[in-house]
Parts: sequence; structure tokens; C-alpha cells
Amino acid sequence: MKIAYLINQYPKVSHSFIRREIIALETQGIQVARFAPRTCSEELVDESDRAELEKTRMILGVGIAGLIVSLLRVAIANPIAFVNGLRLTLSIGWGSERGIFRHLAYLAEACVLIGWFSEIEISHVHAHFGTDSTAVAMLCHALGGPPYSFTVHGPEEFDKVAAIALPEKIKRAAFVVAISSFGKSQLYRWCDYEQWSKIHVVRCGVDNVFLNLPHTPIPQEPRLVCVGRLCEQKGQLLLLEAASQLAAEGLAFKIVFVGDGLLRGQIETAIARLSLQDCIEITGWASNAEVRRQILAAKAMVLPSFAEGLPVVIMEALALGRPVISTYVAGIPELVEPGVSGWLVPAGAVNELVVAMRSALQMPVDSLEMMGKAGAERAAKQHDAVTESYHLAKLFRANVS
Repeated sequence: MKIAYLINQYPKVSHSFIRREIIALETQGIQVARFAPRTCSEELVDESDRAELEKTRMILGVGIAGLIVSLLRVAIANPIAFVNGLRLTLSIGWGSERGIFRHLAYLAEACVLIGWFSEIEISHVHAHFGTDSTAVAMLCHALGGPPYSFTVHGPEEFDKVAAIALPEKIKRAAFVVAISSFGKSQLYRWCDYEQWSKIHVVRCGVDNVFLNLPHTPIPQEPRLVCVGRLCEQKGQLLLLEAASQLAAEGLAFKIVFVGDGLLRGQIETAIARLSLQDCIEITGWASNAEVRRQILAAKAMVLPSFAEGLPVVIMEALALGRPVISTYVAGIPELVEPGVSGWLVPAGAVNELVVAMRSALQMPVDSLEMMGKAGAERAAKQHDAVTESYHLAKLFRANVS
């Protein structure tokens, strides 16, 4: 079996879970070819991501001329299929947030892919994220290409269901993957009951580098870590407000932000305004090894997200034996159990966040260790990349002829 993985941007710093999934599938004998319109090569700091870059074929690398030639080639070779694809393009593009012209570009990308898929005998396409990449996979199928499936992560897909034609994508897919029970329930909302059977939960996973690492004791140092893109949905600005309250109490602590993003300038301004320069550090993008080091150097990880699917970094922190402070959002409560493996607070509730952070910083290390152990056991049970890949491989084998 040879399948294609299609991702909006790949490899990417925040997509290590996709790399783990692909590698786990390959160990089961499934050949996986990687495709993406573009990558974020300038952000890649991990050797594993750089290795994936060498294996990934970039669609937009053909240039505008290549897109046009591929479009014309499909139109001439199979005009009926091309008309069907064009009709679908106009249907989903009309009224979408991206507009008709962007969807015509997706159609051209699909024409490039249908040629490549034929050359290397791809039998199935799996897309991650129900946005652009799934649109291209669906159009490729409409043009006569292989069947497709896709994984929905959220929150973006659930924020703009009509704008991304999610119901149509579900209807035409061979099967659909949700990364949590919450995600599955949201997909149920947007398809007919007769299609519910094609929706399955396959969780994102972590590998042995996290699951089987020798235990590192939780340090005495009053240190928290926040790992993730610096963006509105992760709640870092609220985290700074909470940190300001703790600092005003005279509590000594440090919070390390591991990541980068569009909100960095605003976060740095807020740090200066709140006089938190001695309490907050921003590392920028980090390798997997550096992420592990920073998590292990902390008493707990804090991620006060406003909107999520289910953050992989929570799985990573728990697997490393560190309790997690997060919010009652989407799939997070399916993994973090309050009082057992961490703390959950209402999203946007700064006072409750202050209480949870204070508790984590002041709790005896022995108690934190017990929480960390419980979290590690849960992460191993629910989010082992190898185990989850078996579930996904079973779906591929059941749906690919």
C-alpha cells in the first residue's frame, strides 16, 4: 500500500506529531509519500524536521507556469472529470473565506498532484487539517484521483464550518479522523447521521523519546514552562496578567515561553509594561531536545488556551512526568484530570489561573511527583504514537482497495 500525506505546511515546528505518525505507519509497512504546497524551512531547528524536508515534495515548487500546464493537461486529457472538478471548485469557493480565485489555485494544485500520484501509484490520500489541504485532496479525487481521508484538529475547522465546506468534505471522504471525543462530537454536528460511521477517533501521539525517557525528578526551583506558538489562542497574554499578580504578592518564580510567533512583539511589550523582565524568558523556536529540557526543568507546564483541539505539548509534558495547568477547552479535559495530573481552569479566567499557578509553585515536590506519575500513565495509555498508528493503519487497510 502506498499512500500520500498532504499537509498545508510541512515540515513545520508545530507538526512533530505528524512526523511521528508517518514514521509509525512506515514501520508497519505502509509506504508514505509526503506532499505540501509549502514549508516553513526557515523555522526548522530540529534535525528530524530537516530530514522530513528532504522527503517532502513541494507543490508550489512547479511555479505558476507549472500550475497552468498541469491544469491544461488535465482539462485536455479528461475534460469530463475536469468539468466536474471545476464545478466543485466554484461551488465550495463561492462564499468561502478564501474566495473563488484561491480555490482555482487549489484546483491547479490538485492537477499537479494527480499527475504525480499517477506516476508513483498512490492509492489513497490522507490530509491533515480540514482546511486547504483537504480541499485540494477533495478536488484531486473529483478529477479522477485516489480517494481521500482527513484528520480534523480544531479549533479552526469548527470556527468556520461553512466557509471551508466541511460538510461537503466529510460527505466525499472515505473516512474522517478526529483527535478527541470532543472533535468527533463536533463532526457529528456537520454531517448526516448516516455518515457518522465514517468518523473515527485516532489520537495524536508521542514517541519513545518522551514515553521511555528515564525519570527526571521535579526540581525545587519555582519554575513553570509554557510551550507553544505565541498567538492569541494560546492565552499567553492572560498568563502574563496572572504572572503580574503573583509577582505583586512577592512570590519568586520564573516562566519560560518556548516558541515564537506573530504575538511575540506584543508579549514583549506586555512584559516590559508589567515589569516582568526578571520573571519571563522567551526562547524562540526550539528543537525537540530543547523542548524536553525546558519541560523537565520546570515544576509544571502552563498553557491557558482560549481555543484548541488537543495540544500535543500537553501529552509531551505529562509523558515526561510534569503536571499541567490548562483550561476546560475542547479535548483537554479528556487528558488532564484536575487534582490528579494537573489543574484545569475556565478559559479566560485570570484569577483562577493565578490560584492554579500559585498551587503548582508552592506544592511540595512529592505531591507534584505523584501528579506527574499519574499524568505519565495516562499519556502512555492514550497517546502512544505507535498504538495510535495501528488504529490509523487499520482504517487505511479497510478503505484502500
